[in-house]
Amino acid sequence: MTTPPSLESWRPTVFAPAAPGRPPSAHRTWFTAFLGGLVGAALMVGIVAWTGAFSGDQPVAPTADRVVERPIITSGETVGRVAAVAARAVPSIVAVQIYAVAGQSDTLAGAGSGVIFDENGLILTNSHVIEGAAEIKVSLSDGRTYAADLVGSDPITDIAVLGIGATGLPTIDYAAIDEVEIGDLAVAVGNPLGLEGGPSVTSGVVSAFNRELEVDPFRNIVLYGLLQTDAPITRGSSGGALLNEKGDLLGITTAIGVSDVGAEGLGFAVPVDLVDSIAQDLIVEGQVRHAFLGITGRPAFSDQNGVEVPIGAEITGLTAGSAIGAAGARPGDVIVSLAGERVSSMNLLVSQLRTFRAGQTVDVELIRDGDSIELSLTLDERPEN
Repeated sequence: MTTPPSLESWRPTVFAPAAPGRPPSAHRTWFTAFLGGLVGAALMVGIVAWTGAFSGDQPVAPTADRVVERPIITSGETVGRVAAVAARAVPSIVAVQIYAVAGQSDTLAGAGSGVIFDENGLILTNSHVIEGAAEIKVSLSDGRTYAADLVGSDPITDIAVLGIGATGLPTIDYAAIDEVEIGDLAVAVGNPLGLEGGPSVTSGVVSAFNRELEVDPFRNIVLYGLLQTDAPITRGSSGGALLNEKGDLLGITTAIGVSDVGAEGLGFAVPVDLVDSIAQDLIVEGQVRHAFLGITGRPAFSDQNGVEVPIGAEITGLTAGSAIGAAGARPGDVIVSLAGERVSSMNLLVSQLRTFRAGQTVDVELIRDGDSIELSLTLDERPEN
């Protein structure tokens, strides 16, 4: 268990409020239009039906190498654990209301959730929850409601930070993601459907790691490295918490999978280690300078006794002027590690790249014609397109 850093210097007056914009719509809100069950803003009051459809043929590349045998837990023990998690976490979960016109309470355009991560008024939520908001309000579990400032938002990872004028707030500790295992208890806490009466609690397990979802093909936004859970999550819970059995934050819930037959019991969360790094950048700089490797690629496999084994990410093309190209990489090379961490697929390569920032120097290991090649390069900044 780790504790979020103290950010006592933050004051809400430092940050400008969210810029005015039109209210979300079914055509503009990418989670509603393309993932259907996406669980966040653009939830119009009174609407409870799913819209759109989850594209079941989207590529996914989970890494299941952390599957372990676990003791059998009786239902009574599980209920007791969930109750303990809820008692600890509920005070730290907030409801987020989105208004289409500032100062007009009858223009409620959407609802989502948030997680208090600093006692001096800083709150995590999803970027898509607050997109296009002219005014944002946050309601605490005890009923207090505050006007919220937008500290920063990052659509690439779907994370945003809000600030409210309150102190002494209850916070949630961060889980250590490298200690999480498939089958671990997962508890989702959020504000589904914008219902009044405080946060809602559901439970399940951690189902998989490193899931990939294309959520906005028009803007080329793909979420990588997501945690998957079967804990029931519904619209309006976007920006809420996915917690472990200790009540520590595993991630921020962001999407659910829906097919033509309805919800599929698949929920997804941005893992807390990525959430933390993105939040710190938003607080300090107001933006995130995402790293860019400058390649196109595909999964690479090795034939071992008639069995295809994933070995890395094959470079199929290089962006003009890319740092990795200048360092000596060529199409056909296979990237097998980034900064000393093994890379077994394109999905994992992008997930690992999201933890770095433009301007950082990293070592990249390539395989070319059976030979290992070490490159050192300074990462470029991801272009907007």
